[in-house]
Amino acid sequence: MTLFAPEELRSTLGSGLLSFPVTHARPDLSFDEDAYRDHVSRQGEYETSGVFAAGGTGEFFALTPEEVGRVVRAAVASAPDGKPVVAPAGYGTAQAVAMARDAEAAGAHGVFLLPPYLTEVSQEGLVAHVRAVCAATDLGVVVYHRANAAFGFDAVQQLAADCPNFVGFKDGVGDIDLMTRIHARLGDRLLSVGGLPTAETYALPYLEMGVTTYSSAIFNFLPEFALDFYHAVRARRAEEVYRRLAEFVLPYLDIRNRRAGYAVSIVKAGLSVVGHPAGPVRPPLTDLTDAERDELARLVDRVVVR
Repeated sequence: MTLFAPEELRSTLGSGLLSFPVTHARPDLSFDEDAYRDHVSRQGEYETSGVFAAGGTGEFFALTPEEVGRVVRAAVASAPDGKPVVAPAGYGTAQAVAMARDAEAAGAHGVFLLPPYLTEVSQEGLVAHVRAVCAATDLGVVVYHRANAAFGFDAVQQLAADCPNFVGFKDGVGDIDLMTRIHARLGDRLLSVGGLPTAETYALPYLEMGVTTYSSAIFNFLPEFALDFYHAVRARRAEEVYRRLAEFVLPYLDIRNRRAGYAVSIVKAGLSVVGHPAGPVRPPLTDLTDAERDELARLVDRVVVR
């Protein structure tokens, strides 16, 4: 099995599109491991730079820690050799540390640190939280800047100086000033990842801030479209990017924005539309209505040749 030192993980993840697979569920909401393994294996045939198991699109927030470990191990077993699998860690610091250690034991190649649970967090607290997780593992750590994990530049700079295995910073806030400062002042020290929901929407302007990759939920059910879009962004083919935004991504957002949590629900609906159902979302999320699923199917027909 290919191993990735933190600096190698940073370079590899930044070289292509990132896959954030959904987590498959049976009708009773239990983890459907066989279907998930098939999905990761099928998606592994495409040219992506990494697999983030049980991330936001994978409903991390709805899985038990034991299930997270099962999902990570299934992803490690199913992804092709040479493609890094990044495992999630989150909740309180003690739980995040335990998850990071388990990720390493499971054979994952990196850790994706999601925001702490519930409580408001100071900058000093965020720094201590990330530092503890980085100290608990030799794996490269990608930090998710979102919700109550809202980092200022000074905190990011301090962590980059203190934690050699802090290798990536994923922006889920849309903080242009912060991302510009990171790119201008830290250069290649950190991999900047686009992480706003449906990241394709922001991919072209973010490229100018050094964000060479992003998480694509759409890749789950339209892999060819997602990869073509990514390559158009990297080549700065602006006319093609905006054409694809107009024909699919923006109408897709119109459906996604109708209800909180639909950023995940619409992806599972998309898999059902293309013949690879992943089961329902778990509460507290809700699935698309039948009418919305039919609307999505008509939209998918615009960009997929049956």
